[in-house]
This record gives sequence, C-alpha cells and structure tokens, in this order.
Amino acid sequence: MDPIADTLIQIKNAGTASRETVSAPYSKFRHAVLEALLKAGYIASLEKKARKQKKILEIGVLYRNGHPRIEGVKKVSKSSRRIYTGVKKTWRVRQGFGDLFLSTPAGVLTAKEAKKKRVGGEVLFEIW
Repeated sequence: MDPIADTLIQIKNAGTASRETVSAPYSKFRHAVLEALLKAGYIASLEKKARKQKKILEIGVLYRNGHPRIEGVKKVSKSSRRIYTGVKKTWRVRQGFGDLFLSTPAGVLTAKEAKKKRVGGEVLFEIW
C-alpha cells in the first residue's frame, strides 16, 4: 500500500475514533506531506521522535466543534497512474471546502500555494 495514503487514512480513522494522536514511521516525504497538512490546518501537531533506533512521527489529530477536521481523503495520483497538472489546470475540491495537495519542485504545497508560486506538479490527494 502507498505509505502516504496509509498515513492519511490512519489520521482520518483516529479522528472518527476520537483519538488524540497517531504514530507513523518516519520518511522525508511523509514528513513533508504532514508539514503541509499542519500548515493548511488539517492536523493539530507534528513531532519527530526516536524510539530505539527507529524514527517515528507523532501526529496530533485536530478537532473542530467536537468533529474531526479531516472528513475525507481521496488519493489522486497512484503508483500505477501518475497525474500531473500545471498552474492553471488545478481544480476546486468540494466546492472550495477542501484542498488539493501537489508535490512540486518547491516542495509539497496546496493548490492555492502552488498558484501563488506559479509551479505545477504531481497531484497527490484531495482532502476535505
């Protein structure tokens, strides 16, 4: 399974189960994606910890009015089919109530940030 999709689903399920934190194995790309989610306001906190030679990421689940902030996730670009987009070809998610995340040369960004920086890239996932 895709490690990014697995982490996103873990966060979504933890929110549904009213858990405060989720742990995930550390990788540079996973850390970059979670930093972008933190910046966009989809997770409460992110910490890199080491447990017996293993690095892990401790992710704080964000709640708004008692409901989890992440209601749904859809993986767009998959290992079997990569989807790339330019600056002008991004789309709105859930009529503007969600975000589209891209992997660009400037790092992992939301579609709004990518438009401001005028960069395109691989569409990773939609989140709402």
